Amino acid sequence: MDAENKTKGYTVAAKGKKRKQYLPHNKTVKKKGAYPLRPGVQGFLITCDGGRERQAAHEAINVIDSFFEELVNGKDFGEEPAVLPNKPLNKKITFSYSDDEGDGEEEGDDEREEVVKSDASQESLTNKDLDHPNSDDVCHGKIAEETNDTQKDGANIENQVDRSEEPSAKKQCLETDTSNQVDKLEEPSAKKQCLETNTSKSATSEKEKSIDKLIEAELNELGDKSKRLFFNLDSGCNGVVFVQMRKRDGVPGPKDIAQYMMTSAASTRKHMSRFILRVLPIEVACYFSEEEITRAMKPLIEQYFPLETQNPRKFAVLYEARANSGIDRMKIINTVAKAVPAPHKVDLSNPGTTIVVEIVKTICLIGVVEKYKELAKYNLRQLTSPKQ
Repeated sequence: MDAENKTKGYTVAAKGKKRKQYLPHNKTVKKKGAYPLRPGVQGFLITCDGGRERQAAHEAINVIDSFFEELVNGKDFGEEPAVLPNKPLNKKITFSYSDDEGDGEEEGDDEREEVVKSDASQESLTNKDLDHPNSDDVCHGKIAEETNDTQKDGANIENQVDRSEEPSAKKQCLETDTSNQVDKLEEPSAKKQCLETNTSKSATSEKEKSIDKLIEAELNELGDKSKRLFFNLDSGCNGVVFVQMRKRDGVPGPKDIAQYMMTSAASTRKHMSRFILRVLPIEVACYFSEEEITRAMKPLIEQYFPLETQNPRKFAVLYEARANSGIDRMKIINTVAKAVPAPHKVDLSNPGTTIVVEIVKTICLIGVVEKYKELAKYNLRQLTSPKQ
């Protein structure tokens, strides 16, 4: 009995124990999903319907990437299609024969006419002789003369036939020469066709190779996360998506891309997205303290609000906080407004530029926007909706 109780207690203790999870030495556990939002990034703050953050993030990356490519390549929405070249007109081709062949044919016709005339004269002479059979001497003399004349005529006919055969031989020689020339002309044309086929095959093979290389390079870029230009960061808030853009020299920034996107959407009113509501460019990200905000805004103010300008700007500050209720709203607005130098003035009714301040948890996101009210507060759905 005691042995049975011991075994039972051992099994219960074994069942109640939990195995410890040991992690690899000096290795962090990889978290599934996007990386969290952090200071020192730039990109786009995108608002969407609650519960649609993942779909909105994928859609936003595709839309922003398409507008970025159009802006880099210099494409415009109102381009006219390329005009096709005029087709060649059908022409009627007439072949002209050589002068030698025409002269030879005319000579042959003349010779044939002379032969026919000589035959007709012989027949007329024989008929006259048969009509006058009275005097034998006269007849014998005429017959002798006729025989001599016939012999002469035969010799003349033979000479004429020989002459008529000469142009026919010339024609045959010319025909053989022309056939040889045609064969010689056909040979280079066949060579040209072979060369053209070879060049077309080589060009198509080179195009296929170049396309394959481009596809491979694009797939490698998509596979390698470090080479992606746009990717999603986890904001940690419901209905908010942040798309980070990597900093590269000689490339349009978030402000230029967002401005181009909104102006094109306002002009075309073409439906572009299903889940995206508002797209705001973010150029500075820092912690939400007053000192950090003033320090982080210095390069942004030097770029958009210089001290020495002949055209001072009228600006306003747009403030919004999410998942953070321990911040005084007016303190943040005053620190941002005081950072702008004196020639520029605050105008809340009709500002030319708007400084966007978005606080998400403990991160402060700052950006500069042009024509904020005119472009429906950068609301993509409102810009693309039909006018009522």
